[in-house]
Amino acid sequence: MSDMQKKQNFLQGTALLAMATAIVKVIGALYKVPLNAVIGEQGFGYFNTAYDIYNVLLMISTAGLPVAMSRMISQASSMGHFNQVRRIYATARGIFLGLGIAGSLLMTLFCRQLAAFQNQPDAWAAIGSLGPAVLLICVMSAFRGYFQGQGNMIPTSVSQVLEAITKLIVGMAAAIVLVRITGSIPLAAGGAILGVTVSCLVSSVYLFFCFRGSYRELPHTTEEPRSWNDTAKGLLIIAVPITLGSAGLQLLTTLETKIYMGRLLSLGNTQAAADTMRGIYGMCLTIFNMPCAFIPAITISIIPAITAQLTLCENQKAKEIAESAARITGLIAMPCAFGLALLAEPVTALLGGYSGANLVLAARMMRLLGFAIIFDAVVLVTTAIMQACGHAGRPVINMLLGGLLKLAAVYILTGNPHIGIVGTPIGTLLCYASISVLNLYSIRTLLENPPAIVRNLIRSFFSAVIMGVFVLAALYGLRALGIGSRLLLCAIPIAVGAAVYIFAVIRLKAVTRQDCLLLPKGEKIAKIMKL
Repeated sequence: MSDMQKKQNFLQGTALLAMATAIVKVIGALYKVPLNAVIGEQGFGYFNTAYDIYNVLLMISTAGLPVAMSRMISQASSMGHFNQVRRIYATARGIFLGLGIAGSLLMTLFCRQLAAFQNQPDAWAAIGSLGPAVLLICVMSAFRGYFQGQGNMIPTSVSQVLEAITKLIVGMAAAIVLVRITGSIPLAAGGAILGVTVSCLVSSVYLFFCFRGSYRELPHTTEEPRSWNDTAKGLLIIAVPITLGSAGLQLLTTLETKIYMGRLLSLGNTQAAADTMRGIYGMCLTIFNMPCAFIPAITISIIPAITAQLTLCENQKAKEIAESAARITGLIAMPCAFGLALLAEPVTALLGGYSGANLVLAARMMRLLGFAIIFDAVVLVTTAIMQACGHAGRPVINMLLGGLLKLAAVYILTGNPHIGIVGTPIGTLLCYASISVLNLYSIRTLLENPPAIVRNLIRSFFSAVIMGVFVLAALYGLRALGIGSRLLLCAIPIAVGAAVYIFAVIRLKAVTRQDCLLLPKGEKIAKIMKL
């Protein structure tokens, strides 16, 4: 194993992935925000419908196996069993390829039927264009699971950035060209999403070259690896419960789209009006997913880190890693949640380009989704902790219960003409809140020495509350001065909020000196924060 791999620890790996995520999110904004202007709300609705179906197949193909690979490779590496590391990778690769081929064929060959099932028949081009990406993402996941299991987050980070850049260039160019040549919004949406498929291909090629060099450096040890069948069984025992939970929740999300589209049409809305509302909700989800995307940087890192400590019977160190992950999660999620909820109108006006009734609708949905970020973050980190501790089944049950609650809420609320599509973010908030409560209860009852998750979130929560007061004051102050610039109404309150939040975090000691010391230049950071 290289020196670089040895030096990377939990928070350093998290920092690498977080930096990559930040770059990816900026590039993603440069992609999706102008894309909404190119293909319109209807086209963006087709784009998101394709993604909903893609995500179901993606969860089936990749949700559990990378986690299983990461855990098993971490266990084998911590004991120096590198022949078993090779066996785990080879076994997982075969499973990935089978799932990827099946998923790609389904999306490509049955794109029209899938679009019709979603009550958006014009989304067929977007669905078909995204089909090959299922196979490519499976190939990528095999490589990423291998690296993550050894604590090396560099290939994953770089590949994510490459993926985002390629998607921006190819997707935007294809959408613009197809709009100008054909004038067809469905085809333009298909062209936009073709960038995702091409980006997966580029990322796969990069990861292959990284993997080839790293694989050759693995020491040759004398232990006899477990049989192919035993290794596959071990992978599937971990992967299947995770996959069932993730794919089941994503399937419920896909059913949610069918439900609320049908309910909107039953209220007398035209197909075009329903598609437009779907597109606005899709843009709000895109904004909601921006801060949420930073949390997997933490969960990806803690699973092999906690597993390695538990393998070495270092239970207290495993608990400390989990609590550190909770603190870092709170530091990211809390300000994002309060910021998006309190600045819902200027943010959706700036990023979505909305005005009038569409802006009012987008702001209502964004406020609800903003506060849902807190619960989503708690769900992600608590699920990862349970998975790392060998309790992958309980989060599955919790997710499915939350998903069923969401479907019921969406069906009831979106059928009310006074609520309409706003019932969907209400359902999302209820879903993540209920899963959070169930996960926190499960951790307390399942683990012998459970980490204190809530206690490690409280200080960042109060820091965000203090920040929120100043953000609102800045926003109302700007409006009182007659400033109507969308950019200024977002930028100035955000800048004020960031300064206040950093001050509050330092004063309330929402992060510990030990957390800082695990980061690059950690001593300097701790000194600046006076920890």
